[in-house]
Amino acid sequence: MHVRHVQDRATVGEGSMGSENQDSNRITREYFDSLLIEMRHIDSEIPNTTIRLFGQEFSMPIATAALSHLNGTAENGMAKMAEGARMANALCFSGMGEKEVIQAMCATGAKVIKIVKPHADNATVFAKLREAEEAGAFGVGMDIDHAFSWDGKYDNVVGLPMRPKSLEEMRSFVESIDLPFIVKGVLSVQDAQKCLEIGAAGIIVSHHHGIMSSAVPPLMILPRIKEVIGDRMPIFVDCCVESGMDAFKALALGADAVCVGRAIMPPLKASGAEGVCDKLTMMNNELMAVMERTAFRKLSDINSSVIYHKWSNRQASFN
Repeated sequence: MHVRHVQDRATVGEGSMGSENQDSNRITREYFDSLLIEMRHIDSEIPNTTIRLFGQEFSMPIATAALSHLNGTAENGMAKMAEGARMANALCFSGMGEKEVIQAMCATGAKVIKIVKPHADNATVFAKLREAEEAGAFGVGMDIDHAFSWDGKYDNVVGLPMRPKSLEEMRSFVESIDLPFIVKGVLSVQDAQKCLEIGAAGIIVSHHHGIMSSAVPPLMILPRIKEVIGDRMPIFVDCCVESGMDAFKALALGADAVCVGRAIMPPLKASGAEGVCDKLTMMNNELMAVMERTAFRKLSDINSSVIYHKWSNRQASFN
């Protein structure tokens, strides 16, 4: 039975669309930290963290997030992020960028999923999807949560107008391309159900690093989304994922994999592709260590029976 539990002890900070005490990033971070792990050692062993996603085997359930415009972080930053993911045998998501950017990322040999913004002009969306396919992308998708701005108007991202998309528009994007289509920005059971209806290949549960204040933490809504999705498509979790422990908590509550964004930026800046590879590998090693101390031998074994809410003996379950 799923237990809905709102952490009423959280003290939170400034958000993008609200007052100082409703910052979604801090709420999300504190929700991560409110989850405690039961230890189990008897019959445990070193686990296997390989995962198969969209027909490809990866060494870990940890992917790079759909970051954009990383040249300010490192020269050719997007390509170096992709190269680091390839070195770690991890999936790589990509955000905004011109055709040359996705071409350079795919040229590294990385498995790259290009996330396209909800451009007001659907012709632009279709063109971006085709660009990614022609560049050799592993998959594509859309950032559905970038349709509106904080002031009640339609969003505008670096001068590009955005609009929300209907169910039929989303279906047309999915059907226009022979690649897995991933919907990013799902933070409700309703949107998760609609993603199933349009034939999406996967979803990313995310509030876009605090795009709206008071947003429910991804891990809080995740069990309810898992109940709807089941095993019909992979569920990724984004926002504030910083460690292997964070990854474990997400997997235990129903995710198949996680996306790490801001946590890879310092190592990318310091050491380029090698820094990204080292960070992803370190996080996977941390995940393995938690699996060892909870007696889960493979990713599919992980479940919520070891997760408890701080200050409560209630388990956080999706069973």
